[in-house]
Amino acid sequence: MAEVPGPRRIRVLLVDDHQVVRRGLRTFLEVQEDIEVVGEAADGEEGIARAEELRPDVILMDVKMPGTDGIEALRRLRGLANPARVLIVTSFTEQRTVVPALRAGAAGYLYKDIDPDALAGAIRSVHAGHVLLQPEVAEALLAAQDDQPAGAGRPGALTEREREVLGLIADGRSNREIARALVLSEKTVKTHVSNILMKLDLSDRTQAALWAVRHGLAD
Repeated sequence: MAEVPGPRRIRVLLVDDHQVVRRGLRTFLEVQEDIEVVGEAADGEEGIARAEELRPDVILMDVKMPGTDGIEALRRLRGLANPARVLIVTSFTEQRTVVPALRAGAAGYLYKDIDPDALAGAIRSVHAGHVLLQPEVAEALLAAQDDQPAGAGRPGALTEREREVLGLIADGRSNREIARALVLSEKTVKTHVSNILMKLDLSDRTQAALWAVRHGLAD
């Protein structure tokens, strides 16, 4: 009798210039039944090449690396045919580091002192389509938007359904979860998300979530 394959594991690429950090991450993640470390890279340039070669689902990446740093790597990774979700894991907490990383397309931003089990949960979360920000990271991005507001639109530009979708984005829901909550198809939700970003002049879900917080559309 043929063996029935189990659920596909989340394919993870580690990008960090410190070998001891990569080794520690690999050691922990390899004991997770649903996570597979498919490769490592020591800088952004190598990370981009490995991402193209290995097609990971999630990339754990540092910001400060020699040569091509994490911010530049993020920008270039967005141009790949099948871009992975990138979770920044770093020791740098300054606003000047946090904000560019998120604006470059990071799906989350965590600090290296995060609890290992929480890190595994974060990988699962961003793989499911969530935006993941620790509270102090969200505060840094909101503070930056006070100086340079993202999005020229106003709440009145949105339909009632779009406001509902935006509120759920701010709650960290994926498109699939939003579809279930509002009894819609995922395709319809994707259309609403695209319309929201266009109307508010925003580039991604992270900015949309923070816009919702600033304008009182989040719980």
